[in-house]
Amino acid sequence: MSFHRLCVFAGSSHGNDPAFADAARALATELLRRDIGMVYGGAQTGLMGVTADGVLDGGGEVIGVIPTGLGDREIAHPGLSDLQMVSTMHERKALMGDLADGFVVLPGGLGTLEELMEVVTWNQLGIHAKPVGLLDAGGYWAPLHALIGHAADQGFVSYGSAQMLRSDPEPAALLDAMAAWRPPQTRRWVDA
Repeated sequence: MSFHRLCVFAGSSHGNDPAFADAARALATELLRRDIGMVYGGAQTGLMGVTADGVLDGGGEVIGVIPTGLGDREIAHPGLSDLQMVSTMHERKALMGDLADGFVVLPGGLGTLEELMEVVTWNQLGIHAKPVGLLDAGGYWAPLHALIGHAADQGFVSYGSAQMLRSDPEPAALLDAMAAWRPPQTRRWVDA
């Protein structure tokens, strides 16, 4: 699978570990190296802004999608290739998903977790068949992997669905794993 654009979900803050911003910059470098455009939430703050700035500084394409209420508070990135204004957060996620061939998730807070869970659920339900990858800077995503494994052990998530997420601390390896990903043949989310 090749990628024209990838959607990047990331925190609107930098977090406490410098490895998070380093990972955002490394992802931007890898997107540029592979000539992959970026779609994201349109903000100039946090890891979102770090990644967008890295791609823009290298001459790459960055499309932002932001709800009008957030853009009006002057957090919209002023230098994007394109900024799409939408009415709601739901419209934001739907448009980002439509514009992208897959999803890369950096560390982030509740909004990032919500975006991640929605696109994984869309995949599980067959709404889309796009790879989802976690850029595991500083081991940030290890607790999530443990939780998903626990949910599978308890019969709430199929083991096939639990394997849908690709994860790696290195952007190049993560993008390679995402390119090799194939959707599960079954669309059942709980084993019989």
